Amino acid sequence: MSVTLKEVRDVLKQPLVARLGTVDAEGYPHITPLWFLLEDDRDELVIMADRTARKVQNLVAHPRGAVQVGGDPLPDGQGGHTPGVMLQGDFAVEDDPAHVVTARITRHYLPAAAADQLLETWKNDDIVVLRLKIRKVIRVSG
Repeated sequence: MSVTLKEVRDVLKQPLVARLGTVDAEGYPHITPLWFLLEDDRDELVIMADRTARKVQNLVAHPRGAVQVGGDPLPDGQGGHTPGVMLQGDFAVEDDPAHVVTARITRHYLPAAAADQLLETWKNDDIVVLRLKIRKVIRVSG
């Protein structure tokens, strides 16, 4: 069921693991779990990735994709699923030379000390930002 971004904003602000769907060179789906952040001021999702990652290569060749957030089963005995949403749209691959976006995403998921430690290990990595311009929002559960 199509919904508006406003209706699912609360789900997208949670530090949930998302799944990114891209199309590989042979036309097959490529699904990968990842961290993301909703940029409220632009109504876009941002994702960090190593420049050499398969998902980046796929999006450079075919810039359309989907991100699914939530929709996971609730813990044992509770039944049902967490609220879930799928976002479809167009991706842009951007440099993140100072790791500014990478730091914001990492700090969204981890406590400060753990985030700082992880960011230190990535300081020399060639990380890019995958920016999803959302075209369609579909509720998948909840």
